Amino acid sequence: MTPDPRLSVWLISHRREIDRRLSSRRSGGELAAASEEAEALRRFRSFASSALLRGSGALPALDGLRAPAERVIPLLGAWIDAAVEAAGESGPALREALEPLGRAFGGSLKEGSAARKASGTPRRSSRRAVSAAIDRLADAFLAIDTDTLRIADANPAAGALLGLPRDRLLERAALSFMPEASRSIWTTHIDAMSEGVEPRRFQERLQDAQGLAVPVDARVTRFATRRRTLALVLARPV
Repeated sequence: MTPDPRLSVWLISHRREIDRRLSSRRSGGELAAASEEAEALRRFRSFASSALLRGSGALPALDGLRAPAERVIPLLGAWIDAAVEAAGESGPALREALEPLGRAFGGSLKEGSAARKASGTPRRSSRRAVSAAIDRLADAFLAIDTDTLRIADANPAAGALLGLPRDRLLERAALSFMPEASRSIWTTHIDAMSEGVEPRRFQERLQDAQGLAVPVDARVTRFATRRRTLALVLARPV
């Protein structure tokens, strides 16, 4: 697909309005924030905005998602309808862009559901540094070891932003996702976390797996244990 950063930014900035319109369309009203369906919708929103930004067919980040495909697929259609309605005159172009992404997401979800049924009860995966609640964030989250500068944890939104499944981000060098011209700025803020300074907020760029630089609004804070200090990064495309 052709990259359309304008539509990507529009989706991110209008998500509350789209969700409001979706709630008014649903007989059950607003989705419970902790429900699997709401989580699936957050994953789709990240997948769609990332695909529009890069113009690539990256795979959706579905690890850990247990929402039934038969409930999610109609929900995606309703969300797309709500987005098209909110977009006004730009609605037809938005629908043309979103509907193939909805089909791709739904197809991947069906395949994942079939694989889980075939394999039986899933084993619990080990999650370090932060709780699974981080997966529900719409912003990209990266936990970076301040000593090794390797990624200790990430959420699905980070996978969507950087063009890789979340699990493939773990233990990779964080600098590989930062443009060379931006690395000194990133390392300055990350190193500062090891000194116990106050949280920082700044605008810089990240770089996805295909080498595309993405401007982000970033916030960095610290999480320290006896073993190591992590720089916790939240990044939102701007």
